[in-house]
Amino acid sequence: MKITKAVFVSSSEKATGGPHTRLPEFAFIGRSNVGKSSLINCLCAQKGLAHTSSTPGKTQCINRFMINDSWYIVDLPGYGYAQMSHKRREKLASIISDYVDNAEDMVLLFVLLDSRHPIQKIDLEFLTSLGEKGIPFSIIYTKSDKSGTNALKARLEENAATLAQYWEPLPDILVTSSQDGNGREEVIDYIGTILNNITTH
Repeated sequence: MKITKAVFVSSSEKATGGPHTRLPEFAFIGRSNVGKSSLINCLCAQKGLAHTSSTPGKTQCINRFMINDSWYIVDLPGYGYAQMSHKRREKLASIISDYVDNAEDMVLLFVLLDSRHPIQKIDLEFLTSLGEKGIPFSIIYTKSDKSGTNALKARLEENAATLAQYWEPLPDILVTSSQDGNGREEVIDYIGTILNNITTH
């Protein structure tokens, strides 16, 4: 699959506040500063599509982008940004849970993890909550260009062992870098395969 068109469509605080066009949605979420907006821009080959910032917590709404006039990428607020007021953190948590629990058109939630670090407690809590709710998700590692090949391999193996304590089999895992484009085609093809399965069933 090729992404030939990507257009910002709506920003809302509710799952139901999006466009009226009912199309499959693939949502992206992760800890603040995991590189979520950068990855979305990389996938769509548009630098300024999703707002990126060196300051975590910049995405504070449910932002939808229509792709190829046939499906949506949904950019969700990040979680776990400590330098935010308690009230604001609660508000973002409410926005996230409203989307995850109520988005009727969400086909899959991509949970982004920084490939340089062990899986954090907050990530595990979020992932296990998805499992308890039966929310379909896959994992995307970001920033793979920041580590050497051996260090990256070791980190992914260590994280897989952590995940294996909770999931059997493991969720699907993809490895990316928005800096050098590593994994871009794999993510797009992965989405394309899911879309094909939807249309043929």
